[in-house]
Amino acid sequence: MRVREKGDRGVVQSVVLFLGVSVLSGALAAGLAIPFAGLAGFTTEKTSETLQDLPQQFDEVPLKQKSTILAADGTLIATLAEQNRVPVKLSKVAPIMQKAMVAIEDDRFYEHGALDLKGTLRALLRNQSEGSVQQGGSSITQQYVKMSLVEKANTPEEVAAATAETYQRKVTELRYAIAVEKQYSKNEILEKYLNLANFGDGAWGIEAAALHYFQVHASQLTLPQAALLAGLVKNPTGYDPTNNMKRAKDRRDVVIRRMLELKVISATQANAALKTPVVDPAKIRPNKLGCANSKYPFYCEYVVAELTKNPAFGKSETDRRNYLKTAGLTIRTSLDPKIQAAAQKSIDEHSKAGDSAAAAITIVEPGTGLVKGMVQSRPYGNKKGQTSYNYNVEKSYAGGYGGFQNGSTMKAFTIAAAIQKGFPLNYKINSPNEIDLTRKKFSTCNGTTESFDSYTPSNSTTNVPVPTMIQAAQKSTNTYFLLLSQQVGLCPIAKIAQSLGLYNAQTGQPLDQVVSMTLGVGYVTPVQMASAYAAFAARGMYCTPWLVTAIKGPTGKSINAPGADCKQALAPEVADGVNAVLHQVMEPGGTGSKLKFGKSDLAGKTGTIQGNRAVWYAGYSSKLAAASVVADASPPYVDLAKLTLDGRKIRDASGSGTAGPLWMTAMENALRYYPATKFTAASDKTVRGDVKDLPFVNGMSPEDAANKLRQAGFEAAIAPGTVNSEETAGTVAYTTPRQRDGAPAGSTVTIHISNGSRKSQPQNTPRPPQNTTNPPAPPTTINPNCPPWNPKYPNCGRR
Repeated sequence: MRVREKGDRGVVQSVVLFLGVSVLSGALAAGLAIPFAGLAGFTTEKTSETLQDLPQQFDEVPLKQKSTILAADGTLIATLAEQNRVPVKLSKVAPIMQKAMVAIEDDRFYEHGALDLKGTLRALLRNQSEGSVQQGGSSITQQYVKMSLVEKANTPEEVAAATAETYQRKVTELRYAIAVEKQYSKNEILEKYLNLANFGDGAWGIEAAALHYFQVHASQLTLPQAALLAGLVKNPTGYDPTNNMKRAKDRRDVVIRRMLELKVISATQANAALKTPVVDPAKIRPNKLGCANSKYPFYCEYVVAELTKNPAFGKSETDRRNYLKTAGLTIRTSLDPKIQAAAQKSIDEHSKAGDSAAAAITIVEPGTGLVKGMVQSRPYGNKKGQTSYNYNVEKSYAGGYGGFQNGSTMKAFTIAAAIQKGFPLNYKINSPNEIDLTRKKFSTCNGTTESFDSYTPSNSTTNVPVPTMIQAAQKSTNTYFLLLSQQVGLCPIAKIAQSLGLYNAQTGQPLDQVVSMTLGVGYVTPVQMASAYAAFAARGMYCTPWLVTAIKGPTGKSINAPGADCKQALAPEVADGVNAVLHQVMEPGGTGSKLKFGKSDLAGKTGTIQGNRAVWYAGYSSKLAAASVVADASPPYVDLAKLTLDGRKIRDASGSGTAGPLWMTAMENALRYYPATKFTAASDKTVRGDVKDLPFVNGMSPEDAANKLRQAGFEAAIAPGTVNSEETAGTVAYTTPRQRDGAPAGSTVTIHISNGSRKSQPQNTPRPPQNTTNPPAPPTTINPNCPPWNPKYPNCGRR
């Protein structure tokens, strides 16, 4: 069989044959697959005009190739495809496959040009005798043209035009076939044909078909395998062995016998092939396309949603999604299967798919933003107990649920804002179990905001009456953080939260600056919260969640993909201070103490929203940060105590008792792959704060003391009631913060009024004589001009 190279006399012969046939029949070429009687009325002149109007160049259609999404270690996450296709060179197709295709579809392929006259006449006579279409006379080149025109079609109407049994379409097809024969060699045409053809059951192209039906490459196909695939092209659905094994075998055997008739194979080969089973059903590889068939469907959809935001992939989201399914991309992602497995193990241990409460966990890497794991309790699907919502991501992503109120996890940002403004870590505020903030004004970025007509928030835990910032964080003291946020102002808190990637996951708008902001505001997601807390772990370096780490085209050439997007959102010293405070939450006495494990420094914060409809735990080491949430995700929302988790009613609807164990199991398993690490210690300046000297006001009247404090640059507030003190009743007993500790400029100093209960004698009573035998005892009071916590006085001492 002679292989004719492009540009030889065959092309000219094809044109001459076409014109000759047209003259004899009026448009014989147009009747290749329609009854002869249909030729009436289609004149030679009309054919000639049509030919002159057709282009001389055939624009090859780009092959639609599948794209693959890979995990960080290269394992497959998902295959995106409109057509499951893997193009290969003809040299990578077994010779027996090439011969089988030529034998059954166009046995004179290498001998004729674009038109096979003998085949055309044979088909024409058969169709005429039967009165209907029984046999096609199209060459492989013509078939390739037809498939290409269908491939180019973007609408049902264009597909219908490309397949219509009309004279015009047949003439157009033949003219294009002539152009193809001018442009390419026979082997090139066969290669394009084999890569473009539909082989049924979702397999497009010879390589995908070989892998799908036999789990071998096209280069490894045997005779019976090649015969089956060659027979499928005529009717990919009808001869599909997964639809009808008998019809598939009959068609395969037709191909084998035709190859024997043409002496392509021997009788011995044919007999052996005919006895071979058509396919082994156990070896047929299912075409699991799309994220729905992924092992990680929610993460996969998150990646696709991120990619469809890239304008480089098309003008519209529809164009971008189509590009992803047809461009043959290899997309490497951030997902670490080991970290993902650790998170999944936690979900499996602490929840069941049928639970009425939903749980979700996201794990990210501090300093890069890589989203290493993302899991949730409800499986992907549309059946009962399943969901298509991703509880980990914002509503702006396809399938994103849009988050939950975040409760006291917001206190971390109040802590950061306070440290940034110079508040010391031992900053004390009188924090009774309940405070009255009715119609109290808090400063915002745009002025002030006012609380409700009646707002008397309280604590949900047992607290120290006058806690430091660390003690308040340990116990999650609501009243302390409300009063601290009033002193710090809501604007600094809002700005820090925004710089760490927090915004309303439902609307995309900034978080509301309301009086109760520090107790939770708006809706946020686990991926947002994990990324924000990761910034503390990275000493103030915030990185936006990073999903796609590399993209390559079908030739292996790299395509620009966004890299890590990081910024120094907080001064390292501020982040170190936050770490020092939140680290104590996981030490004895803290709400997260039962969640501590391993040798690494850990830090975290609980969160419970009003009505216990969602509970959180966000925490981190310097290597990984994670946020877990358990919530009612089915409106109307109710208290978690009425719902089930892990197959039983939730008994402890709290951040530490419900969300905390999920966080702990996930992080404990994930951190096994990392060495133990410690946080950078907070500097003395951060611990002590940027404080000013407080004036000494003990014993003064409350009004005079308040004026003196304001003149010194502080705000003044008078605590209700009185306290036991040696000072005269009705005068100032002491202040919070204490005079010896100092306070940040502009902060509120609370004045406590004495009830005089400890006053043992009048101020003018002479003191008893001192014992001259023994030396005087060391002073028990602090020099008011020498506050020990102020770095300006490093040598100050106190008992």
